[in-house]
Amino acid sequence: MYDIQAIKKRLQELGVHPKKSLGQNFLIYQGTIDKIIDAVDTHDIDQIVEVGPGLGALTSGLQKLGKPLLLIELDRAFAQYWQESGLQVINADALQVDWQKLAPCSTALVSNLPYQISSSLVIEMSVQELGVNQMVLMFQKEVAQRILAKSGSKTYGLLSVVAQAFWQVDFLLEAGPKDFYPPPKIASQVLRFQRRELPFSDSKKFLQLLKSAFHQRRKKVMNNLKSYSEVHDWGKVWSKMGWNEDLRAENLSVEDYIQLFKEL
Repeated sequence: MYDIQAIKKRLQELGVHPKKSLGQNFLIYQGTIDKIIDAVDTHDIDQIVEVGPGLGALTSGLQKLGKPLLLIELDRAFAQYWQESGLQVINADALQVDWQKLAPCSTALVSNLPYQISSSLVIEMSVQELGVNQMVLMFQKEVAQRILAKSGSKTYGLLSVVAQAFWQVDFLLEAGPKDFYPPPKIASQVLRFQRRELPFSDSKKFLQLLKSAFHQRRKKVMNNLKSYSEVHDWGKVWSKMGWNEDLRAENLSVEDYIQLFKEL
């Protein structure tokens, strides 16, 4: 466990306080920190990118892995602190940076993610043609459960399909509120992502298909997909796939969506 008083002193020295608007809950439990660092496989990567290093609970451990480390930090005070420490830092929103330039080579992305950007960042990392082929990310527990959800469940949706289509996703650990300062009101979970090889190349078109499918969950998915394409005879497509026309978006598995996209 980190020394809470030391953390408060560091924040005071920097003239900052944890910002709810930036989702700043600093990881303090060493056991969780060690497991996240140990989950990063350095054998086939050229660099590590950490989003939101904050006070650096993960940063010092990531430095010891022996790969070039790039930090992306939105908070100006923390960005300046790490720049003065001699690390390469980009003071920006992780959703606004040019990932094509930042991750042209084999990259591991590691983060105790600010909750408000977690879903968007996973989707962006999935569909962009990047060198990011490994991620170890901490999420709000509810978001992690949506990522891991299986077809037919209430939590299964667009995020579930995108994450599982593009990545092999594995549960790593759960962290409680006491593992952070200040403690959040909810639990968190850490997931490990390994890039999958896909049988198609147009990832953004696949995302469009999924967005159409899940646009109105109560409607039959075949009807939802008419907004994706009016060219296809969806009755014939469904017949060829051997599917019931009453299926809804959550009834199709990740592999079903991949096969449907290949068929189209």
